[in-house]
Amino acid sequence: MKKVFLALSIIALLTTSCGSKKKIAELESKNKEIQDLLNSATIKLNTCLTEKEGLASQMEFLKKNNSDLINNMGNMTTLSAKGAENIEKALESIKEKDLKITRMQDALTKKDSVTLALVTSLKRSVGISDPDIEINVEKGVVFISIADKLLFKSGSYVVSDRAKEILGKVAKVVNDKPDFECMVEGHTDNVPFISNGTLLDNWDLSVKRSTAIVRILTKDFGVSPRQLIAAGRGEFVPLVENNSAENRTTNRRTRIVVMPKIDQFYDMIEKEMKNKK
Repeated sequence: MKKVFLALSIIALLTTSCGSKKKIAELESKNKEIQDLLNSATIKLNTCLTEKEGLASQMEFLKKNNSDLINNMGNMTTLSAKGAENIEKALESIKEKDLKITRMQDALTKKDSVTLALVTSLKRSVGISDPDIEINVEKGVVFISIADKLLFKSGSYVVSDRAKEILGKVAKVVNDKPDFECMVEGHTDNVPFISNGTLLDNWDLSVKRSTAIVRILTKDFGVSPRQLIAAGRGEFVPLVENNSAENRTTNRRTRIVVMPKIDQFYDMIEKEMKNKK
């Protein structure tokens, strides 16, 4: 009977891990699509700026031609209808380009402004100047990295009281942002984990640590489960090489990724791109 129970537990853990991996892959794929859209938008923005400069030069040329006509004819009423029409068209074209550039800049900066506001809010709320806690931004996403020594004992996935204090502050920020998602990633070093009947390996440990934190956020601090993603990365995404005790300590961490829902950014950028056509 114990063997059957153990086999069922292993299958359940593997299924959870596969689901998390699939979700992570989907998020990474969508994030790549957004980055591609942002790159395309930037290219179009640069093109618009170049065209604007060309139109401005054209307008100056037309103005000079009309000025020459005025000087030659000695009367402003001799301004050619054609020249006036060209200036008017050039001005309208510049106004149109300015509007497109403004809209595109809004689309490209809106994501950065939202992220900056989130970082400021997090740093103010967490209020901890601790070398074992880092808050930074990479590609428009906020990362909170917490060293494992603040969260768990070695080989354990039981969350410490000190960690609950930190997670409570993070939860407050997430609760204030119902349109944001929060992915909890567990990371280990590459020292082989000796199976204890409950955990099989480092990957298994990283998943259990992630789900332990997710449960704290939901049960203790009321974070909506719809906003949370539990993920275990094991030893496979190290920050540095696992070639010293210090480096292995660095790699043992939990990373909390706070980000506006990818679908919302995708729709926003896609809409702005269509408006530029």
